[in-house]
Amino acid sequence: MNDDVLHLTGCILAGPDDEVGEAWVVDGRITYARPETNLDDAVELDGWFLPGLVDAHCHVGLESHGGVPPERAEEHALADRAAGALLLRDCGSPVDTHWIDERDDLPRIVRAGRHIARTKRYIRNYAHEIEPEDLVAYVRQEARRGDGWVKLVGDWIDRDAGDLTPCWPAEALKPAIDAAHAEGARVTAHCFGEQSLFDFADAGVDCIEHASGLTEESIALFAERDISIVPTLVNLDNFPTFAAAGEAAFPAYAAHMRDLHARRYTTIGAARDAGIRIYAGTDAGGQLPHGLIASEVAEMTNAGMSNSEALATATWGAREWLGHERLTEGAPADIVMLDADPRDDVRVLAAPRHVVLRGRIVE
Repeated sequence: MNDDVLHLTGCILAGPDDEVGEAWVVDGRITYARPETNLDDAVELDGWFLPGLVDAHCHVGLESHGGVPPERAEEHALADRAAGALLLRDCGSPVDTHWIDERDDLPRIVRAGRHIARTKRYIRNYAHEIEPEDLVAYVRQEARRGDGWVKLVGDWIDRDAGDLTPCWPAEALKPAIDAAHAEGARVTAHCFGEQSLFDFADAGVDCIEHASGLTEESIALFAERDISIVPTLVNLDNFPTFAAAGEAAFPAYAAHMRDLHARRYTTIGAARDAGIRIYAGTDAGGQLPHGLIASEVAEMTNAGMSNSEALATATWGAREWLGHERLTEGAPADIVMLDADPRDDVRVLAAPRHVVLRGRIVE
């Protein structure tokens, strides 16, 4: 890493329609005014520049069996950094990763604390597993541990029903979400199926993860109430595998998951057409490796988004949603440099030429 002044030329994409031809990075921040300092030794970079990418749904420190040691969590963060994902919204982890905040060479993380799930209704070793009478207390606890978010598991397979069903009584949700809001936190929920979406919308949820069960009726409700979604399309592509694993014991569940998978692009495309705010998240950690943000952005175009719309889900729009700066004057210089214009082909995100974090070239 270095502390040199960087001179950026080519095309700085400060916003979807905001192109600037030249900028500098000085003392870790971007400026569009020529610095007064000596520029003879400035590092010259010429190409296309985006704000550091956002993975709005990942799990640093979590793998298939549960939490991992710090050195493994560091590998997760470094894989995201190499992919240009410099702002991560961690949607649930059983380990404390606040030590990452002290590292200038690792991405910034916005945490949702640990998942909150119903007893024996989620993946073992992932979540606090509790009953409805304890939901408000745990929501308050995780709101205080997180960085402005709380994550609930909204639905999961019910072995008695043999299919996805809501995890919580609908009447338990509003007091819990109100408690999170009182603590200054927003609430998101894991929801694969249909019914849980209505329950959470009625309770005042802020966001839904996956949202594969959206229908015409719930899409209209989400649009009316400005409920955002993070579809994690690269994870939804695993639904046939989940279906096959459960087919023998739960045929109704298997059929349901295959149907949700078959209509995933139509579902998310309809949400986009309705004006629902959509952000890119990979669900890395748990089942998937980190560093997949370029694939998720490409998936957004498969759901009908233009290249610029898809880019916004992981750049300008996502940063604004999470309260972090874009490439505005004086903003921290978290930048991805590309060899071609991503508005022509988002697949160029998969091979960044350089990654600049806090003003330093780290990749």
